[in-house]
Amino acid sequence: MARPSPYPLELRRRAVRMAAEVRPDYDTEWAAMKAVASKLGIGTTETLRKWVRQDQIDAGTRPGTTTEEPAELKRLKKENAELKRANEILKAAASFFAAELDRPHTRS
Repeated sequence: MARPSPYPLELRRRAVRMAAEVRPDYDTEWAAMKAVASKLGIGTTETLRKWVRQDQIDAGTRPGTTTEEPAELKRLKKENAELKRANEILKAAASFFAAELDRPHTRS
């Protein structure tokens, strides 16, 4: 699991917006990102590049795994595991009751 970002979500969003806004002022996308990263105190330009790429994926303008997909997969795996446990409990209970019904009972 990825560790949480030391940068607040609002800073990340602002940086992505700024990179898009200033892009026409620079020769390359990397140069624009470098300037924004420097202005906002983001550790490396690569960090901002990853945020920009993920934003493009989430917006549907770039192929890839959206931010929501891993969370949904994790939720579904957890739900599946819970259902399997419940199924095993129900099978055990059914076997127990079937054995009880088959066992001869004596009256006292």
